[in-house]
Amino acid sequence: MFPPRSCLALPTIARLVRFNGNSSHTIATRQPELEAPAPLTEEEFSSMVIHGRSLYPPLYHPRTHSVPVAQLQFRAYHPQLLELYMHLVGHAAAALGIPISRPVYLPTQRSIWTVPRGPFVHKKSQENFERKVHKRAIKAWDADPEVVDRWVRYIGRHAMPGVGLRVTQWKRASLGIGQQMVDEAMAPTRLVSSANDVKALAKKIVQQEL
Repeated sequence: MFPPRSCLALPTIARLVRFNGNSSHTIATRQPELEAPAPLTEEEFSSMVIHGRSLYPPLYHPRTHSVPVAQLQFRAYHPQLLELYMHLVGHAAAALGIPISRPVYLPTQRSIWTVPRGPFVHKKSQENFERKVHKRAIKAWDADPEVVDRWVRYIGRHAMPGVGLRVTQWKRASLGIGQQMVDEAMAPTRLVSSANDVKALAKKIVQQEL
């Protein structure tokens, strides 16, 4: 507590200002510049103990080559269930190191039906019913097909009731796959025997016919 104002002398006021306030004689110290933190790797992020991690948004890994590997489409009548399931899908992709996009809001499908309340004289009394189908989409890039298959199996095993899921996957093929498919298709129609066997078979048929 400070003493009463009448008891304060000039030296006392100077000492109070010096030790309890910001004096102009203080030496300004230069604060070191903080460097930008390096991005966390998946191993570092997974090893961190974060209580309630599932309550936070998932970690979105950056794309490396922008090669699409899968596209997921979700449908549901209740948007709350849809958002919760997509939150689970995002955390599963972050744990497996799959770069995915943020949820894309697709146009809502709306259907309306008009049903008469009663027949005959009550024809003008009608009732309308409406149904909305909410849609979302997620796209994945730059991941190994085996990792993507494991991700799809996991989210399919933990599917949420009331939410529909459609998965489209793109897999890489080796060079020359077109010629290989043509050879497999033409293999049953090609003759395996040699020219001498064909001549012998032709002579045999001619002798049988004569």
